[in-house]
Amino acid sequence: MKASWNLFLMDMKSIGKNWAAIIVIVGLIILPSLYAWLNIEASWDPYAKTDQIPIGIVNEDKGAAVRDQDIHVGDEIVHTLKENRSMDWQFVNRKKAMNKLEYGDYFAVLIIPENFSEKLGTVISAQPKKANVEYYVNEKINAIAPKITEKGASVIVEQISSNFISTVNGIIFEIFNELGIEIEENMPDIEKFEDYIFSLEEKLPEIHTILNNTIVDADRADGLIDKAHRMIARAEQAASNGLQLIDETTHFLANAEKRLDEISPKVKEDVEKIQRMLSQVKEFEDRLDRAKVEFTEERNMSESINRQINDMLQTIGTIEDALIQFQKQDEEPSNNQEIISKSLSRLKQVEGNLGELQDQVNAIDLLLENKQEELNNFFADMKSRTANNIGEISSLIKYYNVSIEPTVRNGVTSAKETLADAKEILLNIQSAIPDVEKMLSRTESNLSEAKKILYYVSGEFPYVNEKVRELAKKLRSIHGETDINEIIELLQNDPEAERGFFAEPIVLKEHRLFSIPNYGTGMTPFYTVLAIWVGGLLLISLISTESHQKEDYTERQVYIGRLLTFVSIGFFQTLIVTLGNMLLLQVEVKEPMWFVLFGILCSFVFMTIVYTFVSVFGNVGKALAIILLVLQIAGSGGTYPVVLLPEFFQVIHPFLPFTYAIDLLREAVGGIVRERVWHDVLSILIFGLLALVLGIFLKESINKHTEKFKKKTKESGLFH
Repeated sequence: MKASWNLFLMDMKSIGKNWAAIIVIVGLIILPSLYAWLNIEASWDPYAKTDQIPIGIVNEDKGAAVRDQDIHVGDEIVHTLKENRSMDWQFVNRKKAMNKLEYGDYFAVLIIPENFSEKLGTVISAQPKKANVEYYVNEKINAIAPKITEKGASVIVEQISSNFISTVNGIIFEIFNELGIEIEENMPDIEKFEDYIFSLEEKLPEIHTILNNTIVDADRADGLIDKAHRMIARAEQAASNGLQLIDETTHFLANAEKRLDEISPKVKEDVEKIQRMLSQVKEFEDRLDRAKVEFTEERNMSESINRQINDMLQTIGTIEDALIQFQKQDEEPSNNQEIISKSLSRLKQVEGNLGELQDQVNAIDLLLENKQEELNNFFADMKSRTANNIGEISSLIKYYNVSIEPTVRNGVTSAKETLADAKEILLNIQSAIPDVEKMLSRTESNLSEAKKILYYVSGEFPYVNEKVRELAKKLRSIHGETDINEIIELLQNDPEAERGFFAEPIVLKEHRLFSIPNYGTGMTPFYTVLAIWVGGLLLISLISTESHQKEDYTERQVYIGRLLTFVSIGFFQTLIVTLGNMLLLQVEVKEPMWFVLFGILCSFVFMTIVYTFVSVFGNVGKALAIILLVLQIAGSGGTYPVVLLPEFFQVIHPFLPFTYAIDLLREAVGGIVRERVWHDVLSILIFGLLALVLGIFLKESINKHTEKFKKKTKESGLFH
């Protein structure tokens, strides 16, 4: 071990005495740090400058009308993107956009088609259609850019969808809110409707009975309408006959009135004649009362009186015939009939008195032969009767003038007016008969249609009956399972709050364990480990693993002595790269001390592995170190999660030193989990221990077998 240590010290003195060696060693110490720093800085925030990625935006949307309102979603998207600085949006037409995309000036192109708003507007239709946004990307330009632009396009689509969903749901919940208020206001009507349904369910059998009876009545109404048609014909004939009868009656009344005009003077004349005759009788009686006359003269006078009485009776008969004839013409019961009857009765009474007077006059001769006393009584009785007749005749004249003639004339006038009214009524009836006939025809037609409807309703009644009972059952079920007041309360939720909810229904509440502030910090462990391995490769490329000192050293002593030199340079390489990460790049490291110590541990193990490969296998060892580097870059999980790697890399992942070295530095950067640190430390030390075993115990025996191969490669003049 002492010899190995002396060899190490001699290497240090050699470097210190040779300024060129110092420059080379310093370069070897710094170069790996530059490799790490440049990559960490480059990947510090790769998405910070996405606003410089040009993406073409083509808006061909023509807009649409939704419920009489114009919408232009494409214009709204353009307006939103103009205020969005996440990428370099270029608003151009389709031709220019596609040309620039093909040439490589644009990384991607988004095209909003002309029917974009129209399809979005179908959300209120029975068959809504999804709107499309056309996305074109030139993947030849860069491997990462298409992913970034795709993410940008996805964010735009998600934002449009989110805004659209929140807007639509806001409108829906505004409608729900109005609906809830309306339902609450109409709760009495809703409850009344429920009562109506339940009552309807209860009365369905009665309705069915009424429906059947209505059908029977409709069939019966057909017969009534047919009968009415026949009655119309009879009514038309009756109206015609009635008009003819009225015309005949009117003509008869005109004749009666004319006849009355003719007999009225004659009646008056005859009555006055009777009155004069009665006056003469009274004069005769007065003369008998004043003086005694001879019977011969009296007999002559009685004959004269008889003749006058006969004339009076004949005149009374004429009056009676006229009244009887008028009575027959006035067939309707009226006051005229009563007056004429009274007049005839009085004339009969006068006629009877005159008859008795005539009998008494005829008995004068006989009376003259009787006693004077009887004669006086006879004349007194005769005088009394004459006075009565004179009074009756005077009353009759007065009654005729005041009552009989005016009443008869008024009756005739009234009858004529009544007949005129009746004629007008019959004419109206006659003119209305065609309208009645049309009405009956319409009624018959409507009744026929109504019967069809009744039979249809009767046929559909079982279906209606079933549906009403189902609805009633559902209403009872709703009452049992749901409180409508809760539904109303739900419908009356704040539309703006609901709009905000559907714009972002799920909020990601992020809790970061072992928070990493940026992408560069997250990549620091990988690039630091990579720089340490690259530092070892640089050393084995420029520094020989063999000793050129004059003293004789064994293979093992050379291995250990030169290993100390490599490890020492590697120590400074690691110290600069780890401290530079924190001081120059301002990488946020939770455990700075452990970050440096873990880096030194990794450097020792990596340098031991790389040095051992070259020390034991020569140029082949260099190739092995490079191959192992390539495998570790892909399979260590430094850039992508292991689960995303191909199966081969997943298999070799546990057997790579990078796996545990990167994990150790991640623990220092993000926060230490002690169990994981111990696991990684032990694992990486195993790799170092294996390398030491290979170099210390197997180097000599392996070199004997590879010496010939080394000489042969040197003979080519290409290898040292």
